[in-house]
Amino acid sequence: QKLLGILSSKCPVFMGLLRTVYAKFFFYDPLIRFSPLFLLFINRKAMEINHISILMAMESEASPLIESLNLKKQNSIFRHGIPFEAYQGSFEKLLITLMTSGKDKDYQVDNVATQPATLMAYLAIDQFSPDIIINAGTAGGMAGCGCKIGDVYLSEGEFSYHDRRIPIPAFDQYGVGSYPSFDTSSIATELHLKTGRISTGNSLDYTEKDLEMMKSNKAVIKEMEAAAIAWVCKILDMPMFAIKAITDLFDQEIPTETQFLENLTLASTNLQKSVPRILRTLVR
Repeated sequence: QKLLGILSSKCPVFMGLLRTVYAKFFFYDPLIRFSPLFLLFINRKAMEINHISILMAMESEASPLIESLNLKKQNSIFRHGIPFEAYQGSFEKLLITLMTSGKDKDYQVDNVATQPATLMAYLAIDQFSPDIIINAGTAGGMAGCGCKIGDVYLSEGEFSYHDRRIPIPAFDQYGVGSYPSFDTSSIATELHLKTGRISTGNSLDYTEKDLEMMKSNKAVIKEMEAAAIAWVCKILDMPMFAIKAITDLFDQEIPTETQFLENLTLASTNLQKSVPRILRTLVR
């Protein structure tokens, strides 16, 4: 790691070329991605991060963070008809671009779930060219795995889906998916945050089959956007991880929607407090 630090400072062009090769050809090869050399090479100390895009679905989740980071709304960024909103500002030495999915013009509610998340991820990368994507928001947690209301989790391992059931050979695994998260273990250790696998679906509640799939994938967090964003990041070679604050414990008897509405303010507040701390670890 010391040698990599020296090379980064003395030979930035050479190291930049090596990182490009790693990202292009090896980032998603599990045999290399989890090797000691790769973890030393691509971790937050060796990876130069200057611009971060934060993607959030709901305005109520994003507003406290936009205010805390003093981000300014950007106008006329996207073509006519795209409902997303973009905010920018500087934090420490970082350029921060935060996007929200805006409102659906017919129903006047936040554009949640995988369809808008997929398009938002593509536009974030295409329009702003960040160094890394963060999907921040709220989620459900599994009480049986230690989740508590208000906890803030960092993603680990792979993102997957729990509601895309295609019972045809090969398509069955495609439906579940496997999209890697940026390694957050050192951040979690430093900030004493929890980590867990995240599973994505297009419903706020779940079926018994969904729960079976989540347990099979060892997921402890259930939400509605992260795997879609991670899929876009995977095909475009963009590092990505998620930060999720728990609003509901979906393996409890209280209806998910009741818990969500009761705990949204608490979870959004905890998210707003945690994100700046996480950003500081990335800039060092």
